[in-house]
Amino acid sequence: MEFDFKPMFLVNEAVRRNAMELIRNLPINELNPLVVEIKVKTRSMEQNNKFHGMLGDISKQATWQGDKYDIYGWKNLIVSGHTIATKQPYKLVTGIEGELVNVRERTSKMGVKRMASLIEYTTAWGVENGVKFNDAWRF
Repeated sequence: MEFDFKPMFLVNEAVRRNAMELIRNLPINELNPLVVEIKVKTRSMEQNNKFHGMLGDISKQATWQGDKYDIYGWKNLIVSGHTIATKQPYKLVTGIEGELVNVRERTSKMGVKRMASLIEYTTAWGVENGVKFNDAWRF
């Protein structure tokens, strides 16, 4: 039996009742159980686009320790810095070939507030380092 349910956003009592009724009517199967997942809403597509646009601006205008980086290099640097600045846990491990790897949080798993904090951090870092942002998103 296949199930393909769309996410429900708990914004009012009607949605709460619908979610409860949906769960109440699901079959129970000890050998092949269904998974019910409740989580904070992740970052918006607008936030994602803005952040990646900002990374593009940084990659064209800034250097770090004398080197230029592409968007993905800057993403690693910015997200890592944000993690430390906001006192979140991180793990620096020795990689498969002996390199240092920062096992960091993923932006795709960030909630709206966490992503807003990352955008604010990125803005502050960019301004302090002379980056001129093309703020097409205006937020």
